[in-house]
Order: sequence, then C-alpha cells, then structure tokens
Amino acid sequence: MKYINNLICLWRNNFSHINNNSSQISQTDTESRMSSHLLLALLTFINILNFVDRQLIASFANDIKPDLDLNNFQYSLLTGFSFILFYSIMGLFVGTLADRLHRPRLLAFGLGLWSLLTAFSGMARSFTAMLIPRMLIGVGESVATPTSLSILSDRYNKAELGLVSAIYYLGVPLGIAASLLIAGYIGPLIGWRTCFLLIGGVGVVIALFLLFLPETPRMGLSSSSQNIEKMPFKEIISNILKLIRQYSSLRYVIIAGVMFHVMLGAAAFEQLWLVQERGFEKSDILVKSGWIAVFAGILGNLSGGILGDIWQKKTNSGRPMFLFWAFLILLPIGLMYRLADPNTPIFWVGMFFAYFQLGLVYGPSFSTVQELSPPRYKATLIAFYILTMNLIGLGVGGTLAGIMADVLVNNNVAEPYTVTLIVFSVVAASSIPLLYLSGKRFFVDRVNLLNSLNK
Repeated sequence: MKYINNLICLWRNNFSHINNNSSQISQTDTESRMSSHLLLALLTFINILNFVDRQLIASFANDIKPDLDLNNFQYSLLTGFSFILFYSIMGLFVGTLADRLHRPRLLAFGLGLWSLLTAFSGMARSFTAMLIPRMLIGVGESVATPTSLSILSDRYNKAELGLVSAIYYLGVPLGIAASLLIAGYIGPLIGWRTCFLLIGGVGVVIALFLLFLPETPRMGLSSSSQNIEKMPFKEIISNILKLIRQYSSLRYVIIAGVMFHVMLGAAAFEQLWLVQERGFEKSDILVKSGWIAVFAGILGNLSGGILGDIWQKKTNSGRPMFLFWAFLILLPIGLMYRLADPNTPIFWVGMFFAYFQLGLVYGPSFSTVQELSPPRYKATLIAFYILTMNLIGLGVGGTLAGIMADVLVNNNVAEPYTVTLIVFSVVAASSIPLLYLSGKRFFVDRVNLLNSLNK
C-alpha cells in the first residue's frame, strides 16, 4: 500500500507543471492542465483500441485457427508480418505527414480506416479473406502513435515525457488485456466474428469525434522555421539516419527495442501454448491472463514512467539504464515461467512479471527517442523507431516463430510452442547490454543535440 501511495504522490508531482510556452494557449493554468490531461486520456483510449484490434486474432487463436484451417505459418502471417509490413512502412510516411499536417484529422483518418477494416475482418471465411484486411489495417494503425506522441510532446515538458509516454502506452497492456477479456467473456456468447464487428463500430464513432478536435501548436518551431514542409521525403529520411548514426544512445535504444519485440512477435502463440501444452480451458485462461494483464500492465507502465524519470533525474545515466537493471532481474523469471508447472506459484508469478515487463519498456524507451529528436523530426523519428521495432521485431520475429513451430511439430517435438517461446526469449535478452550502452551515452548525446540546435 505504501508503494502505491508513493506512486500516486509521484504521479501528482510529475503532472504539477505543464508546458505553457505555446503562444496560442490563452487558458488559465488549471484549464490548460485539465485540457492536456483529457487529451492524454483520449489518445490513450485510442491506443487501447489500437492494441485491442491488433491482439484480437491472438486472443481468439483457439477459435480462428481451426475455423479458417490455418497452419502455424499462416497464423503468424496474420498476427505478424502481413500486418506489420504495411504498418511499419506506412508509419514512416505518416510520421512525415504528422510533422506537416493537422494531426487530429490525420488521426481521425487512421482510426476510421482501421476500424472499418476490423469489422470486415470479422466477415472473413478463409486465410486470404482475412489476410487482405489485416494488411490494410496496418496502414490505418500506423497513424496512431507517431501522431499522438508528437501531439503529447508539444503539451508536456521534457521532464514529464517518461511518465506521459508510459501513460499513453498503457494502451499496450490494457489493449491486450481487453482483447483477452473480450475473448474470454463475450466471445463464448456472441462469437469472434461479432466481436470484430462491434469493436470496429466503436472506432468509427470516435474517429468522427476527432474531426472536431483542434490542433496543438508545435513547440520549438517558429513561424519562420517550418521549412520541413518543403523538404523532400528522401532528405527527411536521410537526416533521420544521420541522427541515428550520430547519437549512439538513440541508436542503441532503437536496436534494443527491436530485440525486445522479437520475443513479443513469438508471444502471438501464447494462448495456443497455454491451451495445448499447459492444459488450460481456453475461456478460463483468457479471463485469468486478461485480469493479470490489467493489473501487471498498469503497474509496469506507471513504474516504468515514474521510476525511469526519477532514475534519469537522480543518476548520471539515462532512462535506458533503468531498463537495463530491470530486464536483468526479470529475464530469469521469464525463463522459469515457460518451464514451470502451471499448478505452482512461480508459473503465475512469471505470467504477472511478463505483462509487467511489457508495460515497463515503453515509457523509458519512447521518452529517450523523443528527447533525442529535433523538434521538426519528432514524429518521423518516432515512426522510424516503430518501423524497426515492429517490422523486424514483431514481423520477422513472429514469422520465424511460426516457421519454427511448424518445423518442431513436423518433427514430433513434444512441446513445440514451449521450445519456440524459450528460444525467442533468449534472443530478446540481447537487448540488455544495448540498454546499458544507451543509458551511459544519453546525457552526452543530449547535450550535443542541444548544442547543435542552438548553433
């Protein structure tokens, strides 16, 4: 209880000062804080919808896989590479658009598109019929994070970015948890197809509301320094790559995020593993894992945001160093979880910390990318991080996991999903030394960036 009270106090303290430097903000301090908090809540809810949609196939895996007669490779394409390919590549283009266009309207377009395609996914009767909308959904969902984080970085000051990013990225554990609970509670009543249709309808309604949301003024850019609008896309990408080569802290945290997401790509087989190799009844384990994801995910996200901010303020290293120590402690627990008997406490403790670690990573890593981004490239650099993290991590990682699972099944390995998940957890551990290097270099790189901007 004392820990929770401390978190609440730190949360209040971190939100006590909102960036009011924008020339267009004429409200009182209280009104400005409230409007920023409401906007953060709205964007977080949209991110929850994003991850509900993304996770639905994995949550309904034990229904969709036999219904559409999918093998492990086809299933991995639907949950991974086919979606991620379009999502990641389009995200880079969207990042440049978010640095130029009216961001709430751009977000409305993306949310409306992916919600309509989610509804169409519920009508699929074959692998191909599901594949096409899942590919195009990636185009819509690619809009969400670069646009949202760009807006939020113009609402809050740099000292708060870790916590703000962590709250926004509550969308990951809460979206995953919501999809599990939908599959566990509502799926048996109305079927997976109707669930897809209903979630798509909710998204369309919110997209219409976004059309009336005003733009947030962009911080750090004067009216005379908006020449990025005239800069060719090729030149923008060239400058982004130059930043990544120049600042090693930025480079290492991006690569670490990629390696961590290799494990998350393989985790699309989690429900299949729990039902087929750990003996759970599918509705029962969906509900249990869903509620664990709610509490562990919230605690992980808030801990990552608050403690990462404190770490960076109190030590001589950046937020990635906080993740280094956290991952070093959590890795052995994650491996024991895969091997543990489901009737033992270590199994449930391991599941809790798996969702806790998932929430922990986003606040520190995204705030690091934001702090090392020049104002005019902020959304584009965030989009680049998402591209590499998802395309290589989730996309390639998930597809390789599907291939590996099929090979193990064809060779009559007793527990193919267990072996696959352990192998990819070990691969993801390569992120740990990269986080250490990023944390050590962060302050030097940030000073160099600020000096370059002041020239």
